[in-house]
Amino acid sequence: MTQPSEPHSIPGQRDGSAELRGTAVPVPPRLTKAVIRNFRLLRETELSFTDKVTLCVGRNNTGKTSLAKLFEFFVARKKAALRIEDFSADCYEEFLAAHGLYVSGEAEQARATVPAVTLTLHIAYDKDCGQYGPLAPFVVDLDPDCSEVVIKFAYALGDGALKEFFAGVPVGLDATATLEWLGRGIPKHFEMSVRAVDPTDEGNVRQVDLADVRTLVRVDFVEAQRGLDDEGEGHAAPIGAVFEQLLDAAEKSQNATWLEQLAASIDETLGATSGSLDSSLQKVRERVAPTLKAFGYPGLGNHEFVTAARLDSKRLLRNFARIHYPGVAGVRFPESYSGLGTRNLVMILLRLFTCYRDHTATSPESGIHLVFLEEPEAHLHPQMQEAFIHRLTHSVDLFPRIDVQMRVNMADQTGAVEERSAADESGPRWNAQFVVTTHSAHVANRGHFSDIRYFRKEEDNVESADEPGPARTVIKDLSQVAGDERFLRKYLTLTRADLYFADKAILVEGASERVFVPAAEEKLAARRLGEMPQHQYVTFMEVGGAYAHKFYPLLKVLGIPALIITDLDPVDGGKPGKCLVSESGRTSNQSIRAWFPETADITVAELLQRAETDPPIVGGSMCLAYQVPEESGGPCGRTFEDAFALANRALFGLPMGDAPAEELEQQARSSVETRRSKVDFALDHVLGDHDWQVPKYIRRGLEWLMAQDGTATKADVQ
Repeated sequence: MTQPSEPHSIPGQRDGSAELRGTAVPVPPRLTKAVIRNFRLLRETELSFTDKVTLCVGRNNTGKTSLAKLFEFFVARKKAALRIEDFSADCYEEFLAAHGLYVSGEAEQARATVPAVTLTLHIAYDKDCGQYGPLAPFVVDLDPDCSEVVIKFAYALGDGALKEFFAGVPVGLDATATLEWLGRGIPKHFEMSVRAVDPTDEGNVRQVDLADVRTLVRVDFVEAQRGLDDEGEGHAAPIGAVFEQLLDAAEKSQNATWLEQLAASIDETLGATSGSLDSSLQKVRERVAPTLKAFGYPGLGNHEFVTAARLDSKRLLRNFARIHYPGVAGVRFPESYSGLGTRNLVMILLRLFTCYRDHTATSPESGIHLVFLEEPEAHLHPQMQEAFIHRLTHSVDLFPRIDVQMRVNMADQTGAVEERSAADESGPRWNAQFVVTTHSAHVANRGHFSDIRYFRKEEDNVESADEPGPARTVIKDLSQVAGDERFLRKYLTLTRADLYFADKAILVEGASERVFVPAAEEKLAARRLGEMPQHQYVTFMEVGGAYAHKFYPLLKVLGIPALIITDLDPVDGGKPGKCLVSESGRTSNQSIRAWFPETADITVAELLQRAETDPPIVGGSMCLAYQVPEESGGPCGRTFEDAFALANRALFGLPMGDAPAEELEQQARSSVETRRSKVDFALDHVLGDHDWQVPKYIRRGLEWLMAQDGTATKADVQ
């Protein structure tokens, strides 16, 4: 059922009114979820928002910017129409199918098949708030226990436009030409609509005004900045534009603020200056008047002109505000002399404060302020990146306090006496939520693990390699990752791991593997003659056999190809401590045991048998590599050093012929135990002049990883 847009009927006050709650401050409404359909890579995507900062991470071209662009289109309305390229690739077949249905006379089905771009916002509110305020136009349910409103934006084929959209398409065109023809009609025949949807009954909707949406949800965008005044660019200075926006906010404000006083002071100064300029300009006019009279001006019926100077504070700020830094002996340096990182940080903070001032001046206190920040790490060194994202969460409370302090300082300077209420002491409440897109491991790891949303692009498997299949983005909420969140967050923070931005990952046992594996990868890649090298980024993580399994849930969510290189760590139940592979019964390695949860007491013999397959042990997008014999039935190392010695017997003086496995394993163990540290062991061979062979278990794992293209598919998720 569709309700008329006027009047805004409200179902009545929910149970537990404000009077019953006493002086308790109601919880402000929060944006909890956005559901997106058919926009670029965001085919069928949901993004859950946190109360403060939502961190959007992922590789390039995964839809992070598209998210902001969609909000910009629907809420900010900075773009009048979408093009066919803005629709998801999967929609192209739907457009063609709808055209086919229309041509065959099935107009109703054709209409239902035409795709639409939609954005659905879910907003939670305090059902005991007593007054709905800006929520009122969107409350359409009759359930007293419901505490959610749903707003659905749609960019769809307009009513009555089906014939005009399809009728002009020539008959006999191929798919590409048909899509091009339909694409030209999208801006003409598609239109935007906004509806409030009943959370308890999707059929119960009400048409609402975009102005009401903007009153409830304000969206601002802070793009990546490069400077404050950009003297060499020849356009209006960004810092001037910021000051102009601050004065605009002062004019719109409902309450007297320090900004209003400052604006009035500037106007007063400019008024006095204008008077002086008026006199000077009048003298200039008097000097040129004889020349004008010589040409017959003013003549009959015309009046003498007068001159006047009108100085506009906003224009002056926009065009002439400049940043300088103090130097030596009173010399001031232009802003361009400062480092790019400092310039970027100052500009972001000023833009955020401007957004705060404009929102609190024009929006109700219960309105939601959604602020998108694009790559704030630009030009910032790692420590500054971490400090910024950490302090961003506190800006919601910090900016109102700064606002109050500025107002107090302004009053002290002017000698004004103000009576400040308790509300004034804290300033206007800022109901802000931030969405930060980043490619920085320092920003991602400094934020809360549960605040991270990983953008993962998936592609369909196609038979032909000439044309890629349709791609789409799935947004993974890391707060839903099972496992030890505390360990993952601490590890990623301490090691600065850039797992969120890598194409592939290698998790190794210890420092010696961390040194050796990159060299082994380079050695194997050099042997692949005639193949183009893969320009992908592989991240290495030293996690140890006792902790690698803690990353399994996260790696499954990320979906990137991951190679886990670990040790067999054999133990004999009848003997204490370590033992050789040939005399062992089970493994003590937690990562191996977690890989086979169905077999808690899996034996080393079973592990070696399972690893005989080629490719090695693979599960989804992950591969597990542990020591295996170089030849079937031969000796097997228990650690990397043992396995390296057995793969390079001549280097370690081991017999080359057949010998009992137990004897060779013991000799290999003795040959490496007498050497220096494990890292020195790896460096001696990586940097040495002699040739060496990569142990079989590492070689097979790396060959598997090299064969992966780094693209996630639907099969990885299942």
